[in-house]
Amino acid sequence: MTTTTHHPIAVVGAGLGGLTLASVLHAHGIEAAVFDLDASATARAQGGMLDIHEDTGQAALHAAGLYQQFRTLVLPGGEAMRILDRNAVVLRKEEDEGDGTRPEVERGELRNLLLGSLPEGTVHWGSKITAARPLDAGRHEVTLADGTQFTTDLLIGADGAWSRIRPLVSQATPVYSGLSFVEFDLKDADTRHREAAELVGGGMLFALGPGKGFLAHNEPDGSLHVYAALTAPEDWAATVDFSDAEAAKTALLTHFADWDPRLRSLVSEADGALIPRPIHALPVGHRWDRTPGVTLLGDAAHLMSPFAGEGANLAMFDGAELALALAAHPGDTEQALAAYEEKLFPRSETLAAESADNLVLCFDDTAPQSLVDQFAQYDRLRDETR
Repeated sequence: MTTTTHHPIAVVGAGLGGLTLASVLHAHGIEAAVFDLDASATARAQGGMLDIHEDTGQAALHAAGLYQQFRTLVLPGGEAMRILDRNAVVLRKEEDEGDGTRPEVERGELRNLLLGSLPEGTVHWGSKITAARPLDAGRHEVTLADGTQFTTDLLIGADGAWSRIRPLVSQATPVYSGLSFVEFDLKDADTRHREAAELVGGGMLFALGPGKGFLAHNEPDGSLHVYAALTAPEDWAATVDFSDAEAAKTALLTHFADWDPRLRSLVSEADGALIPRPIHALPVGHRWDRTPGVTLLGDAAHLMSPFAGEGANLAMFDGAELALALAAHPGDTEQALAAYEEKLFPRSETLAAESADNLVLCFDDTAPQSLVDQFAQYDRLRDETR
């Protein structure tokens, strides 16, 4: 006779949102089991820098009691920013003022910080979810790829864009945004790619034009992490052989034929593989009816493009808010979930709409002037409120 394991709280997904949830719960004496399909914490590179916002990501870290440790991970100078046109002319330049409102950290280091705050064994690695179904009284049964099952009183989908848990509450699926990224790195940039390092500067680079551009930033290890962006058909990546890095470079550079050679060199000098990343999003305003014993957070709840810089921040904030709601309503999970979702839906709708608008703005017919004008508007609003 097989005994099915039971977990009072089960979190699917050991990304930043799921780990923040587990960490804040643990800080309140509430334990959760976290399930992730990766074989281990180091099974794949986490990649990229994140700017952690004061009112969302940083607030979540305060709730977990990890803020001071987080500050030790911040990349000095990482809040600097440049906007260039396709001729590599600098149209706007900001220095890192060191005020800490949006400090830059490496995603993998932040994830390790959250993992380190949890008791050993909290995360069940190598646990790919293949099915989940409701039972009674808000309980759910979850099946793993190896055939094992567990039950839970509270099932939380923190499993990203293509969530296996989302269908329990919503039939919505991510839709292609019309924009695709190609991701790559330039290693040891200060030594091996000096011109590119000077072009990017100490923080974030936006080099934009109508329908295309480059986004790049410095990494703590001295490399440059770059995204080439294209408005392209959804199947565009399938027309390029990304298994052949040189062929992929040639194909990508055809879209930047009239761009400054220094910007084109970001592609031609790339080290290692070029990885296509089509950008998808859930409908703005995605929400669901209160469903007993289950909820979502992060990309599973409100997948959006990266053009509000809110994806990771919002996932962490969702996790902290859900944990705090559960701690505030002991013994009444449904009241806690209702309170959490009441704030989740309008918050995510506002930021998803901003993200969708910014995607259009960054690549419209006047880009990059459109983005320069938006920052100038932010400056005016800030000055008016001082």
